[in-house]
Amino acid sequence: MLVFGDGDQVDVEGLGRLCPGAHILGCSTSGSIESTTLRDDVVAAAIRFDRTRIRLARVRVKHAPDSEAAGFELGSMLSAADLVHVFVLSDGLNVNGTPLVRGLVRAIPPRVTISGGLAADPAFAHTTVVADGPPESGIIAAVGFYGSALRVGCGSLGGWDSFGPERQITRSDGNVLLELDHRPALELYRQYLGDHASGLPASGLLFPLAVRAPDGHDSVVRTILGMNEETGGITFAGDMPEGHLARLMKANFDRLIDGAQGAANMGIKHLGQTSELALLVSCAGRRLVLRQRTEEELEAVREIVGAAPMIGFYSLGELGPLGASGCELHNQTMTITTFAEV
Repeated sequence: MLVFGDGDQVDVEGLGRLCPGAHILGCSTSGSIESTTLRDDVVAAAIRFDRTRIRLARVRVKHAPDSEAAGFELGSMLSAADLVHVFVLSDGLNVNGTPLVRGLVRAIPPRVTISGGLAADPAFAHTTVVADGPPESGIIAAVGFYGSALRVGCGSLGGWDSFGPERQITRSDGNVLLELDHRPALELYRQYLGDHASGLPASGLLFPLAVRAPDGHDSVVRTILGMNEETGGITFAGDMPEGHLARLMKANFDRLIDGAQGAANMGIKHLGQTSELALLVSCAGRRLVLRQRTEEELEAVREIVGAAPMIGFYSLGELGPLGASGCELHNQTMTITTFAEV
């Protein structure tokens, strides 16, 4: 069973009584998805596979620097010869998503797809994960799907416009950006945000950064989790490697919705058949930008996946493919995982 919404409202015991023996996996959100409806309460879905075995595993993380080791431990717990896919939910504020993915990828065979997201909280204060128990912070949990009958498709796309010059990350510490072009990151960010700067860190969701390697073309999008007035640093949901290039981004309503539809197309293409279930993880920043148009991106996905049940949430980070490569941490994307049995 999947459950998404405010952790204080999740009745794990009640859900267990409804579906005795079922695994329960979920997290806190910045909005929950039920079909094409955006909700601010709890949504849940009971899912049964006819010919697919599943296993749930969880690990605890005390400090963000432990994220890679935790990812490797979690992946090792699930890895097996017949593993097909891993769906991951993680604490969104106490875990660095980049090394988490790195650890998972090290432990899980390359042929296995990985998707999921980081739990969210509109107040950026407290995120939780449900994994066969009450909602808890500092938890990373995942379900492994096993067997030759299962088909899985994954797609991730954004839809943001870049603006301003591309700048080099000249000083950072993991996921904390300290300097761009040798200037304090927070000072420069405030300069670009203008009137929006007073709303940081929440307003930073409107202006993420596109980050790429100096010799690469594909960018990942990174969004703000917090800031430090004393150091002038900004904490992002994923690593900000020194020497990489970063550029500010801003919203384009139509492109955001097109990006959601494009992610759905990727998921169906990789699935190779009609979807029987679609799991959606979109970014809290997309909801903040789209506002009353948020459900338009859900309707755009529905046009592609057809009648398949859709459930998901708005997150602080999305796990999914980057182009033709394996799993990466994304921000500000719509990430869609489609399932079918043969």
